Amino acid sequence: MLNWLRSLDRILRGEATSPLALKNNELDVPVWGLCVVIDALGLLYGLCMGVFDLAAGGRDAWKQTVSCMIKVPALFLLTLLVTMPSLYVFNAMVGSRLTLRSMARLLVAALAVMLAVLASIGPIVAFFSFTTTSYSFMILLNVLVFSIAGCLGMAFLLQSLHRMTVFQTFDEALEPALVSVGENEIPLVDPEPQKTGPLDRMKGHSPIRSVRGIFQIWVIVFGLVGTQMAWVLSPFLGHPHQAFILFRPTGSNFFQGVLDNFNNLMR
Repeated sequence: MLNWLRSLDRILRGEATSPLALKNNELDVPVWGLCVVIDALGLLYGLCMGVFDLAAGGRDAWKQTVSCMIKVPALFLLTLLVTMPSLYVFNAMVGSRLTLRSMARLLVAALAVMLAVLASIGPIVAFFSFTTTSYSFMILLNVLVFSIAGCLGMAFLLQSLHRMTVFQTFDEALEPALVSVGENEIPLVDPEPQKTGPLDRMKGHSPIRSVRGIFQIWVIVFGLVGTQMAWVLSPFLGHPHQAFILFRPTGSNFFQGVLDNFNNLMR
């Protein structure tokens, strides 16, 4: 478990997506280990969300909390399963040599970033759960937190895809420069290489505009699928004055639900 957490730390610090690490178009992370970490972080954030139900003291508060703890990691993993085939096809259409294995590793790493952000904000959500009784406010707060985590995760994914695409086209950019010393040529190594964060753009290289556009379209698709998946799995939070239900009846959509809660909050 400690090694898996170290892998997550390497991702967050940008070490796993540095130019040297991505030289062979392969993200060196333990996929199954990160899946365990994703589940654990999702359970942790689900518990922080469930504090609102526990603080309200409802009869079925513990049921809603356990349900929320299971639904949070399920939301991300199900969204990954639904959208991964489309990303692979989009990736193939732009002529990328990334394999399905490489895509899976990259997507799991992006999910790990999202869940790490969620878990880090979890204590703030728990704090507000103790200090307010407004159901609509807590719904909107969690929507905001999920949106922040999703945007950062997708930014990480886009930058990593851009780097892999750039390195695939400009492999020579990663080769050390050679300088002549007498009759020999030796590699010129920067004694203080510039560190690149996971969200930083590569200086001097940028992906083809069509490639960037296709990946951005997929990010929109991922966001739409994720929001609707959240609606399908809702409710995550139990209403203080309603009995426990595992899933709400089919109807409406995520955006209408957010608008309704916003209107309720403004009354």
